Amino acid sequence: MLRKFMPDLRVKTVYDIDLQSLYDRGFRGIITDLDNTLVGAKEPHATPELIEWLAKAKRIGFQTVIVSNNVRERVHLFTEPLSIPFVYSARKPKVMPFRKALALMKLEPQETVVIGDQLMTDVLGGNRAGLFTILVQPISIRDEGFGTRVNRRMEKAIVGRLRKKGDW
Repeated sequence: MLRKFMPDLRVKTVYDIDLQSLYDRGFRGIITDLDNTLVGAKEPHATPELIEWLAKAKRIGFQTVIVSNNVRERVHLFTEPLSIPFVYSARKPKVMPFRKALALMKLEPQETVVIGDQLMTDVLGGNRAGLFTILVQPISIRDEGFGTRVNRRMEKAIVGRLRKKGDW
């Protein structure tokens, strides 16, 4: 059961992901969370560093879709200047938003990675959808909502159990 919470890869930030290596392994799509994965939860726009990272991913050959549990207005405001497709009010860890993102890219699960900062939503949902999951450390936990704070407590317990088993 705890295996569903295990990411395939753990890194500090999206900038620590070796995009070329992923591409060389056959991955062609990136499904990424927004808040505390790409920018802080209250940041309305992409940073110059993130814009460059997204451009690099595109140059390498990746398609990108943002899948967020946040509301349409928040996600649209962020994605519109970047011309990135998105799925909002996703209700992760449900599998359906990941399938929607795959359909937008016309890719299969084995061709796609999911990047996120939460075990309870991004990793669990990505694993359930058969995707390669990458866990990043949250950018900032200061501005997180109540639900995310509850998830973080559950994550601590799960990571503790995984550590005990020697899996983390």
